[in-house]
Amino acid sequence: MRAIVNVYLKNGVLDPQGKATHHALESLEFKGIKDVRIGKQIVLELDHSDSEQARKDVEEMCDSLLANTVIEDYTVEIVA
Repeated sequence: MRAIVNVYLKNGVLDPQGKATHHALESLEFKGIKDVRIGKQIVLELDHSDSEQARKDVEEMCDSLLANTVIEDYTVEIVA
């Protein structure tokens, strides 16, 4: 079983890497970009047979280590 975790900054948290990327894209003359936010993706290969237990375990991993829940949000996708 595979878990895909996307971690990203909460709304309102300054994202200097996103701002720099936004500026760089504009300087390359890409138009229509309102905002850029940079995050990270973590892919975990799990030895679980129960997807609900896998989700619970991965959410606990996120809360404990993978995401700084003070400034970051995350989503978890379990793929069988």
